[in-house]
Amino acid sequence: MRESRPSGHRRSLRRLVSVALPSLALTVAGLAAAPAAGAHTATAPAPHTSRAAQNAKALTAPERQTFHSTGKAGQKVPTTHLCATAEPGHASCFAQRRTDIKQRLASALAAAAPSGLSPANLHSAYNLPSTGGSGMTIAIVDAYNDPNAEADLGTYRSTYGLSACTKANGCFKQVSQTGSTTSLPTNDTGWAGEEALDLDMASAVCPNCSIILVEANSANDTDLGIAENEAVSLGAKVVSNSWGGSEASSQTTEDTQYFKHPGVAITVSSGDSAYGAEYPATSQYVTAVGGTALTTSSNSRGWSESVWHTSSTEGTGSGCSAYDPKPSWQTDTGCSKRMEADVSAVADPATGVAVYDTYGGSGWAVYGGTSASAPIVAGVYALAGTPGSGDYPAKYPYQHTSNLYDVTSGSNGSCSTSYFCTAGTGYDGPTGWGTPNGTTAFTAGTSTGNTVTVTNPGSQSTATGGSASLQIHATDSAGATLTYSASGLPTGLSVNSSSGLISGTASTAGTYQVTVTATDSTGASGSASFTWTVGSSGGTCTSAQLLGNPGFESGNTTWSATSGVITNDSGEAAHGGSYKAWLDGYGSSHTDTLSQSVTIPSGCKASLTFYLHIDTAETGSTAYDKLTVTAGSTTLATYSNVNAASGYAQKTFDLSSFAGQTVTLKFSGAEDSSLQTSFVVDDTALTTS
Repeated sequence: MRESRPSGHRRSLRRLVSVALPSLALTVAGLAAAPAAGAHTATAPAPHTSRAAQNAKALTAPERQTFHSTGKAGQKVPTTHLCATAEPGHASCFAQRRTDIKQRLASALAAAAPSGLSPANLHSAYNLPSTGGSGMTIAIVDAYNDPNAEADLGTYRSTYGLSACTKANGCFKQVSQTGSTTSLPTNDTGWAGEEALDLDMASAVCPNCSIILVEANSANDTDLGIAENEAVSLGAKVVSNSWGGSEASSQTTEDTQYFKHPGVAITVSSGDSAYGAEYPATSQYVTAVGGTALTTSSNSRGWSESVWHTSSTEGTGSGCSAYDPKPSWQTDTGCSKRMEADVSAVADPATGVAVYDTYGGSGWAVYGGTSASAPIVAGVYALAGTPGSGDYPAKYPYQHTSNLYDVTSGSNGSCSTSYFCTAGTGYDGPTGWGTPNGTTAFTAGTSTGNTVTVTNPGSQSTATGGSASLQIHATDSAGATLTYSASGLPTGLSVNSSSGLISGTASTAGTYQVTVTATDSTGASGSASFTWTVGSSGGTCTSAQLLGNPGFESGNTTWSATSGVITNDSGEAAHGGSYKAWLDGYGSSHTDTLSQSVTIPSGCKASLTFYLHIDTAETGSTAYDKLTVTAGSTTLATYSNVNAASGYAQKTFDLSSFAGQTVTLKFSGAEDSSLQTSFVVDDTALTTS
């Protein structure tokens, strides 16, 4: 009974129901649980409150706990690598499928359980909660298209009793590297198997999460990087990548272009070729995920793990990067640059996971490779909740090392520095600090209880060739001594590690995004990020308003928008004039977008403002419908039905860090399959000073 607006027609009638007659709207919402005559109830969306309960039951039911073993740790089992070895400048997926276990379609499996680790097994092995993840989105980035992705995911979830995750109920979305839902890349059977593995593992660990599958046009580094940025721009706070290749010096530039996303947990497989560093696992901004063999045990945990290693050419990757700088939170002393990995999870095909794939495969099969471990850890990050907005979540496990299962046995090859390839107590290359033991190690903060607070100094401006002196102030809750580090400083400036004083001569003009971090002796740390502009005039510029058609009064000009978004429909009042941008409000699964590209002059400070009105027929504190505001690959804010209020409120964001760049400002509204939420934007402005 929830109404939908007809195509090409605006939402006047919907507003009468949700605003003028709220009691009627609630009555209609209550009746929606009853299916219409002749409806296929198996595919009807479940009520919001039942999804988590259904998934919790599926993960804890005794009949789901049986482990259907398929091999022993380190056992050589025949597999097929779904992707060919990558050429320079390209990536290979790391999925492996067992060929000694017959693939079976769901219809042929009948009542028998699939071979391989199940969602309930993974939750048991890694001590994961059966609830959590609602409102979180995991993005899966892969190359090429899997035309059966949604249907195969449905079979996987239904087989294990998990709630449906479909486009219709707003849980699943499949897009190209530019965000298109219709112009998808070329089909590819190898990468389709990879996508099935990734989707199934993300679902297994976080069944309450929404999933966006972002498909790159090809497996070259640029296309995959563009897809990575698109995943973040679509609002995902967790992004999983099960691919990589050999390192190259040019990839340090790709770090900044594609993987530098504060506030987003990015997981990357460490590779399947045994000892040897892989990229992008060696990016300083990601969580590199190694692989283990996971088997049942009589110990108190009920499971045991060791390094996954089958042969000199097969096993989890690890190693000391030749090019990428070491992040501040990584403190091992044998490698002066980035050390891989950070954490780990099951990857050995001999103790592999169950996956359902009918395009790259022939149904149920057992998969392995670090392609399994990366989406598993991504799911744990999602269960842990939204990362800190300025954090690189790769540091979280380093702050909670006691909340991981330490893997102390096995190696993945021979190396001159033992811990690079051999597991031991504490940190080691093949398994990092260990495998998940609950979600604590994937949340912000420290296990010691110490809190480090860095005072943000605000935006800085220095003339080219001018001297700088900026004192960073930080405090430690336990009074511990702090050491300071900084990334992104203008050329010629440096920070004193003991005092926190930034000084030097700013030699090169530009706009720099600086992050300063203070760390105490326990490993607790805090950070602050700010913009530092270096220019001949100290960062001043001519004041201007840069957006075209800022109040939408010229109709569908300048902006790129979904059909019907820019409108003078009387169902919603404009903030000023007659026109506004009205995103969503259909009461059905729907996505609207509104965007405009603008060039911000070098040396300018820039501020984005707009007026936003949100009204909704949803109730309660759960975010079902969302509006994400982005500038390029940076998410500025996310709003939802929970933020609904009468009238407009002005929003303001500092875009000074984009000076000297052309940036696309984008509003993306995503509405689920039930009650309506309208996001109305008006009187935008991007002003420089």
